[in-house]
Amino acid sequence: MISSIAFVIVALLGIGLFIWQIRKIAQNINMGRDKEITGNVSERIKILLLVAFGQQKMFKRPIPAILHLFVYIGFLVINVELIEILIDGTFGTHRVLGVLGPVYSVLMAINEVLGALVIIACVIFIVRRATGNVPRLSTGPEMRAWPKVDAYTILVTEIVLMLALFAFNIADLKLTQMAGLEIKGAFPVSSNFINLFGSDEQTLKVIAGIGWWVHIVGILAFMNYLPSSKHFHIIMAFPNVYYTKLEPKGQLSNVDSITHEIKAMLDPSYQVPPLPEGADPQKFGAKDVEDLTWKQLMDAYTCTECGRCTSVCPANITGKLLSPRKIVMDTRDRMEEKGHSPIIFAPANYKEESERVQVTEEKTLLRGYISPEELWACTTCNACVESCPVNINQLSSIIDMRRYLVLEESAAPAALNAMFNNIENNGAPWAFSPSDRFNWADDLYMTSKN
Repeated sequence: MISSIAFVIVALLGIGLFIWQIRKIAQNINMGRDKEITGNVSERIKILLLVAFGQQKMFKRPIPAILHLFVYIGFLVINVELIEILIDGTFGTHRVLGVLGPVYSVLMAINEVLGALVIIACVIFIVRRATGNVPRLSTGPEMRAWPKVDAYTILVTEIVLMLALFAFNIADLKLTQMAGLEIKGAFPVSSNFINLFGSDEQTLKVIAGIGWWVHIVGILAFMNYLPSSKHFHIIMAFPNVYYTKLEPKGQLSNVDSITHEIKAMLDPSYQVPPLPEGADPQKFGAKDVEDLTWKQLMDAYTCTECGRCTSVCPANITGKLLSPRKIVMDTRDRMEEKGHSPIIFAPANYKEESERVQVTEEKTLLRGYISPEELWACTTCNACVESCPVNINQLSSIIDMRRYLVLEESAAPAALNAMFNNIENNGAPWAFSPSDRFNWADDLYMTSKN
């Protein structure tokens, strides 16, 4: 009875704290501008099934994709055993789902196999990171201090959770065998280690109890660590993929106020929609996080920090300052600086320890975290968008910040300003008047005659 009460208190505290953190994150995301994303539900569901559930984009790199698939499916299936633990802990029962008979045996067997595969995959991931054989996981000014600690924390925690579950299963199986009772379920991994902890009944009960409590309390603690971690993508990937941009990747969004102005210029009868009462005129582009849309802020919370976007970025490959991953991570950091920070957070000084752009007195996203040099290095090729396994649109934020530089600050590079002047004066990017535009044809004609 006391054990059940303690369990219920711990579970309610863990779940309640997690919900509280989710609400804070939702407030951060809602800090962004409103953006209506509707329509084509069937297409969105198809993309959700392929990219989020099926991890379609991960398989561009087969080996890490298979390892990640073990961890991912293990996470989904092992939740079945978590449901059993919650019921047993609340009502004081023991393997309550054993009433499912053969179905329970299949579920437990799958859990065991996947649990072992999760441990193997996590060990391999740790080795890959520690050896530095995958540069995208460790290089770049954004991958200092906290991101590295965060990655190792996630992998070690998953290993500990699986080992705790195996310890419980092994000890419980031995106790059941010693009592001459029927073993509920099939345990292809644990049954091979049934004598690992000896035959002392008290020792086995202690080990089973520790394994059981470490597993469930560890899951609750890990659940509350997620909002501060890159591993939060296991939750955010699904809504983010559902709201994927369905238009062609090369199609850029328009600024509504400019669109209305052009329509009014072309059609004098066109009525410009009035601003909502009390609303301030919208900025051109984005200077800070509240100028971005809620979808762009959701992207920031979905980032897995895998570096696939940066590893294929032609600007980054050629040594320029741009890193699409950094753009997304900076957006998340600035959002939490201006809005709500999670309970567990990165050390406050980790930005100063890195080579990231120093925060200015103005402390805005643009120039505070992201420099114009980074933004202008982008070629808008969409390689980052195409490579992201959770369909983050890094380019949209880059474009909006460049729009602010051009339209609000007139701070475009000299080469672009020259092009703008040529378009305004000559109707083309080149420094030739329209009357001279076909001189090349005359020259070609004269050359051919001679």
